[in-house]
This record gives sequence, structure tokens and C-alpha cells, in this order.
Amino acid sequence: MSKPKTANPNQQSFLHQNLLDQLNPKHPLLLLARQIDWSYFDAEFAPLYSHLGKPSKPIRLMEGLSILKHLEDLSDEVLIQCWIQNPYYPSFTGEIEFQWQLPCDPSDLTYFRKRIGKEGFEKVLAASIALHQEKAIEDKMCIDTTVQEKNITFPTDAKQYRKIHGQLLKMARAEGIVLSRSHEKEVKILKLPTRFATHPRNRKKARKAVKRLKTISGRLLREIQRKMTGEQQKFYAEKFALCQRMLNQKRADKNKLYSLHEPHVYCMSKGKAQQRYEFGTKASITTTRDAGIVIGALAFEKNVFDGHTVPEVLAQVKRLINRVPKVGTADRGYRGKSKVNDTQIVTPKPARKNTLGEAMALARKRFRRRAGIEPVIGHLKSDHRLKRNFLKGFAGDQINLLMAAAAFNFRKWMREVLFVLKNIMSILLFLFAKQKQQYY
Repeated sequence: MSKPKTANPNQQSFLHQNLLDQLNPKHPLLLLARQIDWSYFDAEFAPLYSHLGKPSKPIRLMEGLSILKHLEDLSDEVLIQCWIQNPYYPSFTGEIEFQWQLPCDPSDLTYFRKRIGKEGFEKVLAASIALHQEKAIEDKMCIDTTVQEKNITFPTDAKQYRKIHGQLLKMARAEGIVLSRSHEKEVKILKLPTRFATHPRNRKKARKAVKRLKTISGRLLREIQRKMTGEQQKFYAEKFALCQRMLNQKRADKNKLYSLHEPHVYCMSKGKAQQRYEFGTKASITTTRDAGIVIGALAFEKNVFDGHTVPEVLAQVKRLINRVPKVGTADRGYRGKSKVNDTQIVTPKPARKNTLGEAMALARKRFRRRAGIEPVIGHLKSDHRLKRNFLKGFAGDQINLLMAAAAFNFRKWMREVLFVLKNIMSILLFLFAKQKQQYY
């Protein structure tokens, strides 16, 4: 796909009025569009395109859609439909006339995400931090981790064996393999006893049903492998390995497989009363202590100790803001790390007997301020698509986290601008009313 053509914003239309002339110029979305340096993204992402083939969609259009997706918490399909209905969306993505047609196919957003990758979306996060200017420059930061849940079902043995059976049947039909028995009807019947497996009356039936499902899946796997040619076995080797790994794993095993389509997912216990276990990847969030701007967002492919994530987190912060704060405040999950490079890591500790009251009050105030990162994580999950990640693979985890953080910074800037405009209008109205009273 070749480099996209850029639209000329100065070109006048004889048939249609300029879109910006019909919209509110003080709308936060339009103010944000004026502040973002779109030419920077054009220059950075242009080398990723070819000079041959059909021209692709403009980079500003695809980048603007990616920002709107997480800014408004929309899926790819819903975003494309809303782009036509809301005239502020086309204006944000660089259109100068009202559009009647869809901007692109929803799958084009997937291709764009794969094209620019994690490095490209880190540049978007850096641009969202730069909007806040001096507010993002602080010597103290807050660090915390959370779980970015993946879009998978709760992994029980019965569900996993049924998934294996379904994928193997699909594989056999695609390759034209005739099976001695498909077991479809029996698997459907065995689903019911496993539904209420924890009930005392159903435990025995459930154990037998799970054991039978495992037997069926293993038998089907071996039969398909026998009837496949060498080339077919080589093509499906990765899927066969995942199925066999899931059939062989025991309850107490480490590095268990929880999903066939997301094999990198791992289990984390975060101590929540309503949800004991979460399945996804660990995500580290870094914010400035006073302004609450997200200056770091990093996903980890393995469930590592929080304290061991600090060097990578600081390296990303330096890439994004070209400096590293001197003090990082964290919770007790980071204990054991007091200093990394030139950054001091401060965690809560029990007070000594001879500690002065003023020092205790200062430490208490510091860690209360650290708790401000918790609502930031809450907003990232509830408002910007961090609660459940629908993007494929670990690369999808990284991209979803970075764009959620960038959307949070963009939304924060928009709220601040709207607050300033409202205050200016209220002050002007007050002065006008006061001047009017002087005439009477």
C-alpha cells in the first residue's frame, strides 16, 4: 500500500460550505484538533508506507479514528457508524466537508494498528503529555500496577475441553478429513452436568463429564494427527501443541494455559473480594503526583514482581518526557526497591518509636497523595477501554494500554479548557451585569 494523499485544507468547494463554518469553534474536540500537531504523525509514519500500489487512507484520518475510539469508548464498528452521524468526528479527522460515506472499513483500523505498532502509539502518548506543557514536568511521580483483562471466558476444564473439540472439528472439516465419530451430540449432552459442578448433588456427575470430555478431545486430536499428511501436520503444529499442552496440564502446574486463542494470558490474584482471580496481563501506570497526568503505561508479558518492573517503567518515562522524576511513590507491592538509577522509590513503612510527629504527618500526607493514582486507573478502565481488552495478542495489550493512557490525557486537557472557557464567560457576564447596574 502506497503513501496516502493529503487533503488541501485551503481548497474551496463550489458545491458545499466549509464544515468548520457550521460547527461550534469552541467545542472541546475542535480545540483539541487544533492543538495536536498532525504533521508530526505524517512525518513519523510516512516511512511505514510503500511508494507503490493503491493509495491508502490519510494518516490523520486513521490516527484521529484511533484517538476517538478510546476517547469515546467505542468499538471499531460503532466508531465508523458514529463518524457519519456526528459532524465533529469528520472535522476532528481532517475533513473539510460533510461526508455521506463511511471513512473506511473497520478492519482498516486493525491494519493501521499493526502497521505503526507499539512504537507508533508511544508517540501518540508522548503527544498527549506534551499538550499539558509545564504541568507534566514534576520531580515526583506515582507508580502502580493493575490487571488489563483479556476478552476470554473464565477458564474451567470443561470449557477448555469443549473449545479443543470445537477447534479440532473445524480443522478436520477444513482439510476434508473423515472422522470415525465426531462426538458432537455427546459433547452437547455433557455440557449440562458441568454447568452446576459446584453443587453437592452434581459433583460426581460433573467429574465424570469432565473426564469424558477430556477423553473425547484427546481421542479426536490423535485421530486427526494420524490422518493428516506431513505438510498438514507442519501447518497445524502450533495449534496441536497448544491443544496437547492444555490436555496434559494439571491443577498445580505453573505457567498454565488459560486460552487457546490468547496463549500469553496468565492468572493474577489481586485480593479483590468480588473477583478473586483476573486473567490478562499486568499493566504499570505512572502519573505525575500533583497534576495526575499519565506519563507512563507499560504492559508486561510475564507476571513479574512489581518491584522488578521499575527499571522498564523508568526507561519508558524517559522516552516519553525526556527526563525521569527524582522520586517515585509506590505502594507496599514495590517494597525491596529503594533506588533505581537516580530515582528514589518511596514505599509505606511502619514508623519507628523515635520518629517525630511532623515526619509522620508528612509521610502520611505523601502516601495519601499517592492514592490519587487509583481513581486514574478507575477512569482508564471505565471510560477508555482498559477494563477488557478486545485486541489480539500481546501487541494488542500494549496498544490498548497506550491508547487508553493517551485518551485519558486528551480528555483531561479538554475538561480543563472547557472549565477555563466557562469561567471566562461567567466573569464577562458578571462584569457586564455590574456595568449595566451603574447606568441605572
